[in-house]
Amino acid sequence: MSDIVLETERLYLRNWRESDIEPFMEHLNTPKVMRWLGGLQTREKFLAAVERIKGYHRDFGHTFWIVERKSDGALLGFCGLKRVNAPQPKLTGAFEIGWRLREDVWGQGYAKEAATAALDAAFTRHKAPFVVALTVAGNESSWGLMKRLGMTHRPELDFHDPNYDNDLNPTIVYRIEAQDWLTAKD
Repeated sequence: MSDIVLETERLYLRNWRESDIEPFMEHLNTPKVMRWLGGLQTREKFLAAVERIKGYHRDFGHTFWIVERKSDGALLGFCGLKRVNAPQPKLTGAFEIGWRLREDVWGQGYAKEAATAALDAAFTRHKAPFVVALTVAGNESSWGLMKRLGMTHRPELDFHDPNYDNDLNPTIVYRIEAQDWLTAKD
């Protein structure tokens, strides 16, 4: 059985494999990639995160899938959907889109391509009424992509996350409604 969940022109979004751990740690646990995500992770913390990611798939049928380039099979990062578990009660359980790509592929359109496929799946396959994305003000690349995807900043949903220092607070929230996404796709 194939582990491919979504396919785009250049990418596969697929379930995690044990063989993904080492390349992911090598290419995505770097100072620049992790700058806005709380800093470098210990192997133990990373493996715990992978278990949570697998749990989202088990519990909800979606997760942050591995992004693999079709042309050479390279692991580029992850992108996908989970349910909000951040300390913002107004969002708990809502669909959340997220992505993390390795530095050497930034600026090549892979994040937007993968995120577009994930949003399509959220609204068509999973019938999400809306999807949110979380970032911090300093992560201009991230919220820039959110805007290009048609998401809008919802300041009334921004919150302080006690898990992070002041330079990673507040968490800012972008949101897109199903109707807006589906209308824009027509």
